[in-house]
Amino acid sequence: MPLLRPISLAVFTLLAGIAAPALAAETASFAIDTEIKVTSDQRTRGISDSLNKPGVKLSVQAAHETGLIALAEFASVSKKQFLDGDGLGVLLAGGYRFGDPEGWHFGAGIATELFPGAKFEAPHGFDFNTFTPTDFKTTKYDSTFAVAEISYGALEGRILNVISKTYRGADTGGVCGTMLLLMADPTQGLECYSRGDHGSRGSWLFDLDYKFNLTPTTTLNLHGGYQKIANFREANFSDFRVGVTHKRWGFDWNADWVTTNTRVKELYIAQDGDKQRATDGNKFFVSVSRHF
Repeated sequence: MPLLRPISLAVFTLLAGIAAPALAAETASFAIDTEIKVTSDQRTRGISDSLNKPGVKLSVQAAHETGLIALAEFASVSKKQFLDGDGLGVLLAGGYRFGDPEGWHFGAGIATELFPGAKFEAPHGFDFNTFTPTDFKTTKYDSTFAVAEISYGALEGRILNVISKTYRGADTGGVCGTMLLLMADPTQGLECYSRGDHGSRGSWLFDLDYKFNLTPTTTLNLHGGYQKIANFREANFSDFRVGVTHKRWGFDWNADWVTTNTRVKELYIAQDGDKQRATDGNKFFVSVSRHF
């Protein structure tokens, strides 16, 4: 069974973080920024993609003074969450940004998130006469999104809409099957199956971020988000994060506290051997990154 995972926050920073330097630059028409990050927990939208363990991420971001932007990202993920995969998450994105970085600015883009080899098989139907699952199908975790940004200064607001068939494995087999398998009371899982076979195209992801400079080298980072999954209200949840970034010795040192409010916690449980591990719990984690 799949476990729902949120898209990387790199998509949300794509329109904000890498285009602003290009809009402000007067001498360079094109800028490339490469970042390597090591973290004690690979968290995105409050959920762990690394089964609460350390991870590493490589990002290559490009911005042109015309406002064109692009991003390629490679991150380690848990094979126990993204089943049968190579333990790799790949994000490719591009778009356009315009406006005043110090005032109103806007952006639009498209992104695709890939998990090479990762897939799962689950029943997409349930026979209520024989009380048995039916119609087993294979689903991939890959997703595609349309991205829009409406921001003012350091306040960044972003909206993502899922245009692929599913969002990280969120379909009838993934959501209903997981609930039926893991929940002690089968009622919600059976009610989910009774709604028919659906994907999650049309899901919405909302995010609001704010950065405040405490000192010339220290920044307070605030984040709030909400995901509304089409056809599967059980997968809706909100997340919040408070963090501090300090620049020292050429590195960015980060400390963050994240919390999530999930409706059905079983959708965020991963099987680790003979143990079940929650990936949506409140968590304090640290990371260090270097830009080149």
